[in-house]
Amino acid sequence: MGREDAEVSLQELAGRVREHAQGSAGRFLLGIAGPPGAGKSTFAGALRAAVNRSAGGVVAEVAPMDGFHLSNAELRLAGATARKGEPDTFDVAGYLAGLRKLREVPVGEAVSWPLYDRVRHDPVPGGVVIDRQRIVITEGNYLLLGDVGTARWSAVRHCLDEVWYLDVPVETLRKRLLERHIRGGKSVGFAETKVARSDLVNAELVAATRDRADLVLRAHGMGYRLA
Repeated sequence: MGREDAEVSLQELAGRVREHAQGSAGRFLLGIAGPPGAGKSTFAGALRAAVNRSAGGVVAEVAPMDGFHLSNAELRLAGATARKGEPDTFDVAGYLAGLRKLREVPVGEAVSWPLYDRVRHDPVPGGVVIDRQRIVITEGNYLLLGDVGTARWSAVRHCLDEVWYLDVPVETLRKRLLERHIRGGKSVGFAETKVARSDLVNAELVAATRDRADLVLRAHGMGYRLA
């Protein structure tokens, strides 16, 4: 699986997760990083399902970074609504505390995790509860980022056992992001401005962290190619 340009299936990736998790005393935390629009949420959900299928039970759960968006009310107060999704518009300290709790709380004891509501466009506390699952998949843009101002993004990598990076061509990202904003109720003009001035700028920032990943994946046919 380590050879560049090798192709792997989702089932093989699930097998890697289970194999590596066996050496973990507590929970095994896997990060899925990548630019906005890379398909991280879809991939994380599919990987969770593949891991659980191969295990014959519920051993894995997804704990997204998006649940730690600052609320719209907080962003309005800070005058940062237009920059939503940029590194300083997340509760990094809260995200780190959540990851550390997943590590420290024994398997079997409940850990509540927030989710992001894409209808209300706001975080929702306690959207998922992780208890008996020994494998947790967290996905987000900035898992491999260095510190930004006072936000200690660099500490996130130290909380994770592995981080995989989803690599997607820029033009594919542009198309997906435009569709996402329009599907969410935004005008075409707003969507184009948001993608050009914020989303793709964030994507470039995230792309600079690609080489820090343990595994770089690019969708190819029904599987993935190691980039």
